[in-house]
Amino acid sequence: MPSEKILSEKQKLVTALAEKLKTASSGVLIDYKGITVDKDTKLRSEFRKANVEYSVIKNSLLSLAAKEAGITGLDSVLVGTTSLAFSTSDLVAPAKVISNFPKTPDLLKVKAGFVEGKFIDASQVEALAKLPAKEVLISQVLAGFNAPITSFANVLNANLRGLAVALNAIAEQKASA
Repeated sequence: MPSEKILSEKQKLVTALAEKLKTASSGVLIDYKGITVDKDTKLRSEFRKANVEYSVIKNSLLSLAAKEAGITGLDSVLVGTTSLAFSTSDLVAPAKVISNFPKTPDLLKVKAGFVEGKFIDASQVEALAKLPAKEVLISQVLAGFNAPITSFANVLNANLRGLAVALNAIAEQKASA
């Protein structure tokens, strides 16, 4: 039976993890079984570059923290080795990093994930990884807004150009006559 000190430390750890999960915009649960230290170091480096927090967490502690954070559905995937990558700022960053990381068979399998507190399965994590970055999506939307305005301005300019060409032709005709 664990001592009261160990139990209180674990409870503090669960509470801290639950707070992080509440503020996280998205996260990915990964089965890291069999990964080498070298590959794990490279993976951690990629996560740091993307401002993603990554750590190995005991399944029981993660389950308790997820329940406390209001994330349901993770218990079914919390078996075996589990690591958690999550971001507080970018929805697609954890999924993108793990999907772009070179994999060898049977290493780094995506178990599941969550987006804004809602459970998503491994296939949805892969779909999330294929989304463009937030800045690209915003620029695409703005380009979509800008296209009709640009087309309208071109139509108006074409009419004005046509009028100017016609007036210039009349002026040249009168000047030569």
